[in-house]
Amino acid sequence: LTLFIYLCQEVKIFRALILGELERGQSQFQALCFVTRLHRNEIIPSESMAKLRQKNPRTVRQAEEVRGLEHLSMDVAVNFSKGAQLSSHIHNVCAEAKEAIYTREEDVKFWLEKGVDGSMFEVLPQTSDLPDLQRCKLCADRWKPCICSYSLSIEWYPCMLKYCKSRDAGGKVSSYKCGIRSCQKGYTFDYYVPQKQLCLWDEET
Repeated sequence: LTLFIYLCQEVKIFRALILGELERGQSQFQALCFVTRLHRNEIIPSESMAKLRQKNPRTVRQAEEVRGLEHLSMDVAVNFSKGAQLSSHIHNVCAEAKEAIYTREEDVKFWLEKGVDGSMFEVLPQTSDLPDLQRCKLCADRWKPCICSYSLSIEWYPCMLKYCKSRDAGGKVSSYKCGIRSCQKGYTFDYYVPQKQLCLWDEET
């Protein structure tokens, strides 16, 4: 599993590379991209990270705060060839996942209000459209469509700034940026696949 996160213009991109299982007829890796809205205060600004030097950068660190699991229903597909209008990083980051780029309808509504071209989005089939649509782990036929689930965890990322207090000669207390607080967070993404063969790991969860 390889995971990247790219943050820009209120867009967050997760990319996962899953190695194929030869005994299941998968000779190559499978790539997935999940694109969501980046909310304010979700991560500290890159300018602040550049100004705060990290001591012992080669140290393997543990997150100071474990944030709750976020469960996201990725019900919209993103057209790779038009994705650059949403984020210039999609072309490079998701090049290996051209047919597997997913987002959420609620995020699409936000981006449309910002002026993004709606033609890059396609609403995926849902249970209401296909009554027989099951979760992949419950589906016996590997060639039937189903709802796949993929989970990942970000073990360490800079989530907040730390502030320290100082007192001047007159006794006045003031605060200043003095470090970075780190967090750990897990995500589970649910999304439609045209056949269970594209979601065989879901059998094991």
